[in-house]
Amino acid sequence: MKRALASALFGLALWGADQNPTLSEQEKRDLNNALREAGASPDESLRAIEKHLAKYPNSPRRPELERSAVRAAIEARDDRRLILYGERVLGRETGDAFTLERMTRALLQSDSTESAETALGYARRFEAEVRQALRGGPPARVVQSDWRDGLERSLSQALTYEARAAGNLGRASEAIALAQRAFETYPNAESAREGARWLERAGDPEAGARRLSDALTIPDPRTTDADRVRDRARMGQLWRQATGSDSGLGDLLLEAFDRNMELLQARALRLRANDPNSGLTDPREFTLAGLNGNRLSMASLRGKVLILDFWATWCIPCREQHPLYQQVMRQLQDAEVVFLSISTDEDPQAVKKFLAEHPWPEPVWFEDGLSRALAVTEIPTTIVIGRDGKVAGRINGFVAEHFVERLTERIRDALNAK
Repeated sequence: MKRALASALFGLALWGADQNPTLSEQEKRDLNNALREAGASPDESLRAIEKHLAKYPNSPRRPELERSAVRAAIEARDDRRLILYGERVLGRETGDAFTLERMTRALLQSDSTESAETALGYARRFEAEVRQALRGGPPARVVQSDWRDGLERSLSQALTYEARAAGNLGRASEAIALAQRAFETYPNAESAREGARWLERAGDPEAGARRLSDALTIPDPRTTDADRVRDRARMGQLWRQATGSDSGLGDLLLEAFDRNMELLQARALRLRANDPNSGLTDPREFTLAGLNGNRLSMASLRGKVLILDFWATWCIPCREQHPLYQQVMRQLQDAEVVFLSISTDEDPQAVKKFLAEHPWPEPVWFEDGLSRALAVTEIPTTIVIGRDGKVAGRINGFVAEHFVERLTERIRDALNAK
């Protein structure tokens, strides 16, 4: 994020210096110097922006500078300045879900009524932005299940924030209902804990313990071991408060585990209805889309050695590497070897335009989540899949020297493997 912040501030300085005739020459120089000296440090960036705005309170660049101050405050974990500048930015602008989420979180660090009222308003705006994005549908060539999964998690987060704000305003019943909706939208430990918090405050420790059993048994990568220790301790306290002993705690956890596994399975089926690759990890189970809407079932290639070339239209090394792939293909004309050219681009039109301008004779398929399943983190990447469906070789990046020999050796090893 520091690199993004530095780029944003540098772009702001150039824009202010070169493209706005209403900015005085002195302010241009001061702005450029201040942001250049701040570098990528969020704390120094905040100081530079505040110093500049104190000197030039009517600066034509004030909205952009305050927006940059919000980003810097987020990175610096400075909730006071985030709230200060975030309120100004969100008072002028709509559609900034990221700032809405961070502002709401910062405000809810306090249990005060005033903070809760403000946070509730921002949380509802955050919810509205997420729902609008869901209604709009996924952008072209994104992995639909990942897109929906991320937005539904954000929607659950918004509802969890609303629950905390409503509870802090003394509306425990509303908070309980909102936390339940959050958990149903995207089952996760945070929303389960939030429900437990307000059930306990409402005088129902047994129901609170049940909610914490959900927090303990729902798989959630954001939950730490320390979180689980606290959840376990609090669940036991609430259960003993409700029943007088630890008897039944084991059954409580087993019931929660079974309930939540069933819930997650139903969710996975729902996601897969729109995206056949949702949740898959075995490359042989994927279905890849072609440029013209055609489909390739990887299952049809079981028993063969697969060479997966992950590339992109913007990748210059990919263009240099491609003739070497063709050289390997000519050397290994084996019916048991299949080369697949897999584009990681999001825009199909960009791929079509690229292929019209560059020689690329083999069919091109989109990655459709396969790069995630195979942990492809750089382009180009070459992966050899053996007959057993396991990765038999991987070449990250591109070094022309010995590429043909290296790839050929890995393919032959995969062919000869028992």
